[in-house]
Amino acid sequence: MSSSYRHIIRVARTDIDGSQKLDRAISAVKGVGRRLARAIVEAAGLNPDQRAGFITDEDVTKIEKILEAPSNFGIPHWMLNRQKDMKTGENKHLIGADLDFQLKMDVDYMMKTKSWKGIRHGLGLKVRGQRTRCTGRRGRTVGVTRKRRGA
Repeated sequence: MSSSYRHIIRVARTDIDGSQKLDRAISAVKGVGRRLARAIVEAAGLNPDQRAGFITDEDVTKIEKILEAPSNFGIPHWMLNRQKDMKTGENKHLIGADLDFQLKMDVDYMMKTKSWKGIRHGLGLKVRGQRTRCTGRRGRTVGVTRKRRGA
């Protein structure tokens, strides 16, 4: 453990707050939740109660290696966010801009194949079965108007 403290640490192209505990700080990376962050810290052999500002550069590179391929370090495949990829069939974990790009590509694929979800995405409507009669309206609201009397 190094004695120098850093307020901001750069992990996987993301700035991390050095004052937070290590597992909470790693979960600031897009695509990494608290449970996966805890598994990454344990796979790296670090103390999860340690503050993120005290980790060394070697620990940062170790964490980044685990983030690139978590299944190679004993993290189970059900913790990954891209299981059985449509094109390759392998289990992957995407983070940051790669995750955003892949989600956009998935929505575009659904719209191209004209699946129900793709049609709803294309029309800008709710996709997962939510009610649309009274919620989810944008712009002018549609309501009941009252007739004028004796006009």
